Amino acid sequence: MSRIGKKPIVVPPGVKISQAKQTIKVEGPLGNLSREIPGGIEVSAEQGTITVRRLDESRQVRSLHGLVRTLIANMVTGVSTGFKKTLEISGVGYRAEVAGDNLKLFLGFSKPLEYRVPKGISVKIDRQVSMVFSGIDKEFVGRVAAEIRALKKPEPYKGKGIKYLGEKIRRKVGKSAGA
Repeated sequence: MSRIGKKPIVVPPGVKISQAKQTIKVEGPLGNLSREIPGGIEVSAEQGTITVRRLDESRQVRSLHGLVRTLIANMVTGVSTGFKKTLEISGVGYRAEVAGDNLKLFLGFSKPLEYRVPKGISVKIDRQVSMVFSGIDKEFVGRVAAEIRALKKPEPYKGKGIKYLGEKIRRKVGKSAGA
Protein backbone atom coordinates (compact mmCIF):
# COMPACT_ATOMS: atom_id res chain seq x y z
CA MET A 1 0.00 0.00 0.00
CA SER A 2 1.16 3.53 -0.71
CA ARG A 3 2.88 5.05 2.31
CA ILE A 4 2.09 8.57 1.17
CA GLY A 5 -1.50 7.70 0.29
CA LYS A 6 -2.20 6.32 3.78
CA LYS A 7 -1.27 9.55 5.58
CA PRO A 8 -4.24 11.72 6.54
CA ILE A 9 -4.22 15.38 5.49
CA VAL A 10 -4.66 17.83 8.38
CA VAL A 11 -6.94 20.72 7.45
CA PRO A 12 -5.95 24.01 9.14
CA PRO A 13 -8.63 26.29 10.61
CA GLY A 14 -10.25 28.59 8.06
CA VAL A 15 -10.07 26.05 5.22
CA LYS A 16 -13.29 24.48 3.95
CA ILE A 17 -13.49 21.29 1.90
CA SER A 18 -16.47 20.43 -0.28
CA GLN A 19 -16.96 17.50 -2.62
CA ALA A 20 -19.41 16.97 -5.46
CA LYS A 21 -19.15 13.58 -7.20
CA GLN A 22 -15.55 13.33 -8.42
CA THR A 23 -14.62 17.01 -7.89
CA ILE A 24 -13.05 18.29 -4.69
CA LYS A 25 -13.08 22.00 -3.88
CA VAL A 26 -10.85 23.64 -1.26
CA GLU A 27 -11.58 27.19 -0.04
CA GLY A 28 -9.31 29.19 2.23
CA PRO A 29 -8.19 32.70 3.12
CA LEU A 30 -6.02 33.07 -0.02
CA GLY A 31 -8.53 31.73 -2.55
CA ASN A 32 -10.13 28.53 -3.75
CA LEU A 33 -8.96 25.59 -5.86
CA SER A 34 -10.77 22.61 -7.34
CA ARG A 35 -9.57 19.38 -8.90
CA GLU A 36 -11.12 16.37 -10.55
CA ILE A 37 -10.51 13.09 -8.68
CA PRO A 38 -9.86 10.07 -10.95
CA GLY A 39 -12.12 7.01 -10.73
CA GLY A 40 -11.18 4.31 -8.25
CA ILE A 41 -10.12 6.83 -5.59
CA GLU A 42 -12.39 7.89 -2.74
CA VAL A 43 -11.82 11.08 -0.74
CA SER A 44 -13.54 11.53 2.62
CA ALA A 45 -13.37 14.55 4.90
CA GLU A 46 -14.07 14.31 8.62
CA GLN A 47 -13.37 16.57 11.63
CA GLY A 48 -10.32 18.47 10.36
CA THR A 49 -8.73 15.64 8.34
CA ILE A 50 -9.01 14.29 4.82
CA THR A 51 -8.33 10.65 3.99
CA VAL A 52 -7.75 9.21 0.54
CA ARG A 53 -8.68 5.57 -0.12
CA ARG A 54 -8.51 3.42 -3.19
CA LEU A 55 -11.50 1.34 -4.13
CA ASP A 56 -9.67 -1.45 -5.97
CA GLU A 57 -6.14 -2.79 -6.34
CA SER A 58 -5.59 -2.29 -10.07
CA ARG A 59 -2.20 -1.02 -11.16
CA GLN A 60 -3.60 2.32 -12.39
CA VAL A 61 -5.47 3.05 -9.14
CA ARG A 62 -2.48 2.07 -7.00
CA SER A 63 -0.25 4.46 -8.94
CA LEU A 64 -2.75 7.32 -8.51
CA HIS A 65 -3.32 6.82 -4.75
CA GLY A 66 -0.29 8.73 -3.44
CA LEU A 67 -0.49 11.28 -6.25
CA VAL A 68 -4.09 12.26 -5.44
CA ARG A 69 -3.26 12.57 -1.74
CA THR A 70 -0.28 14.83 -2.50
CA LEU A 71 -2.30 17.00 -4.91
CA ILE A 72 -5.03 17.52 -2.30
CA ALA A 73 -2.43 18.30 0.38
CA ASN A 74 -0.87 20.89 -1.95
CA MET A 75 -4.31 22.45 -2.52
CA VAL A 76 -4.88 22.74 1.25
CA THR A 77 -1.42 24.26 1.79
CA GLY A 78 -1.87 26.63 -1.15
CA VAL A 79 -5.15 28.16 0.00
CA SER A 80 -3.89 28.54 3.58
CA THR A 81 -0.25 29.69 3.19
CA GLY A 82 0.55 29.76 -0.55
CA PHE A 83 3.69 28.77 -2.46
CA LYS A 84 6.64 30.72 -3.77
CA LYS A 85 9.64 30.15 -6.01
CA THR A 86 12.67 32.43 -6.16
CA LEU A 87 14.83 32.93 -9.24
CA GLU A 88 18.17 34.74 -9.37
CA ILE A 89 19.64 36.51 -12.36
CA SER A 90 23.42 36.56 -12.68
CA GLY A 91 25.43 38.33 -15.36
CA VAL A 92 26.72 41.81 -16.05
CA GLY A 93 23.82 44.06 -17.07
CA TYR A 94 21.21 41.34 -16.57
CA ARG A 95 18.15 42.57 -14.68
CA ALA A 96 14.36 42.40 -14.43
CA GLU A 97 11.55 44.94 -14.09
CA VAL A 98 7.82 44.65 -13.51
CA ALA A 99 5.53 46.97 -15.46
CA GLY A 100 1.88 46.22 -14.68
CA ASP A 101 1.34 42.56 -15.45
CA ASN A 102 4.40 42.34 -17.74
CA LEU A 103 7.82 41.18 -16.65
CA LYS A 104 10.60 42.81 -18.63
CA LEU A 105 13.88 40.87 -18.65
CA PHE A 106 17.19 42.32 -19.82
CA LEU A 107 19.28 39.20 -20.48
CA GLY A 108 21.97 40.28 -22.94
CA PHE A 109 19.81 40.05 -26.06
CA SER A 110 19.41 42.99 -28.45
CA LYS A 111 15.91 43.67 -27.09
CA PRO A 112 14.47 43.08 -23.63
CA LEU A 113 12.28 39.99 -23.34
CA GLU A 114 8.73 40.57 -22.18
CA TYR A 115 6.79 37.89 -20.30
CA ARG A 116 3.10 38.36 -19.51
CA VAL A 117 2.55 37.23 -15.92
CA PRO A 118 -0.62 35.08 -15.77
CA LYS A 119 -3.49 35.72 -13.37
CA GLY A 120 -3.04 34.05 -10.01
CA ILE A 121 0.73 34.68 -9.92
CA SER A 122 2.33 37.68 -8.26
CA VAL A 123 5.91 38.75 -8.95
CA LYS A 124 8.16 40.69 -6.62
CA ILE A 125 11.59 41.96 -7.73
CA ASP A 126 14.41 42.52 -5.21
CA ARG A 127 17.51 44.48 -6.25
CA GLN A 128 16.65 43.88 -9.96
CA VAL A 129 18.30 40.41 -9.85
CA SER A 130 16.01 38.37 -7.61
CA MET A 131 12.45 37.46 -8.64
CA VAL A 132 9.93 35.90 -6.26
CA PHE A 133 6.89 34.23 -7.84
CA SER A 134 4.01 33.42 -5.50
CA GLY A 135 0.53 31.96 -5.81
CA ILE A 136 -1.84 29.35 -4.40
CA ASP A 137 -1.37 26.61 -7.03
CA LYS A 138 2.00 24.86 -6.57
CA GLU A 139 2.01 23.37 -10.05
CA PHE A 140 1.23 26.72 -11.70
CA VAL A 141 3.85 28.65 -9.71
CA GLY A 142 6.48 26.04 -10.61
CA ARG A 143 5.53 26.10 -14.29
CA VAL A 144 5.77 29.90 -14.52
CA ALA A 145 9.17 29.86 -12.78
CA ALA A 146 10.37 27.12 -15.15
CA GLU A 147 9.21 29.11 -18.20
CA ILE A 148 11.13 32.19 -17.01
CA ARG A 149 14.25 30.10 -16.28
CA ALA A 150 14.06 28.54 -19.75
CA LEU A 151 14.45 32.00 -21.36
CA LYS A 152 18.13 32.08 -20.37
CA LYS A 153 19.39 28.97 -18.58
CA PRO A 154 22.64 29.34 -16.62
CA GLU A 155 25.63 28.50 -18.76
CA PRO A 156 28.43 26.33 -17.34
CA TYR A 157 31.45 28.57 -18.03
CA LYS A 158 30.62 31.84 -16.30
CA GLY A 159 27.28 30.92 -14.71
CA LYS A 160 25.40 33.73 -16.46
CA GLY A 161 21.64 33.29 -16.76
CA ILE A 162 18.59 32.64 -14.59
CA LYS A 163 18.73 30.02 -11.85
CA TYR A 164 16.63 28.92 -8.89
CA LEU A 165 17.63 30.16 -5.46
CA GLY A 166 20.13 27.70 -4.02
CA GLU A 167 20.66 25.86 -7.34
CA LYS A 168 24.23 24.71 -7.87
CA ILE A 169 25.58 25.28 -11.35
CA ARG A 170 28.17 22.75 -12.43
CA ARG A 171 31.02 24.87 -13.74
CA LYS A 172 33.40 23.87 -16.53
CA VAL A 173 36.98 24.99 -17.02
CA GLY A 174 37.48 27.01 -20.18
CA LYS A 175 40.10 26.35 -22.81
CA SER A 176 43.63 26.95 -21.66
CA ALA A 177 46.04 28.77 -23.91
CA GLY A 178 49.22 26.80 -24.09
CA ALA A 179 51.79 25.40 -26.38
